[in-house]
Amino acid sequence: MQNFTGDHPHAQSIRPSGVVLTATGKGRVGFVDADGIAAVAVRALTDAQAPDTDLVITGPEALGYGDVAATLTRVTGHSATRAEIRDRLAVGLPREHAAMLADMDHAISQGAEDRTTDTVQRITGRPAGTFRAFAERELGRKGD
Repeated sequence: MQNFTGDHPHAQSIRPSGVVLTATGKGRVGFVDADGIAAVAVRALTDAQAPDTDLVITGPEALGYGDVAATLTRVTGHSATRAEIRDRLAVGLPREHAAMLADMDHAISQGAEDRTTDTVQRITGRPAGTFRAFAERELGRKGD
């Protein structure tokens, strides 16, 4: 979920223009909050019995980027204008970085990340946070 904050590429497109640039189509991702990843890591490293398996960590719901954009619009109250979209699309990325992001988007469009797991709940005993709760929390931090 932190890909939508800070200096991450999605945040860099959202902040100035309110646009999430992606080629994922209707592909979905089980976005997970770094807090959930950290909680799983702490338990995996400190519990008396190690998990002894690969831990695939996701959030509680698989979302398309349209779902993410709709949530961000509801939480922030901002929707991009046509001029903002036009101006953002005129900005480029380094070629290698753009190619890597495009490859990831293509894989997502084919369903590569359309899954959720119970790893956060199973390992930590608490549910993974939703994207909406994450967005509301991050918006609240702007004033801190």
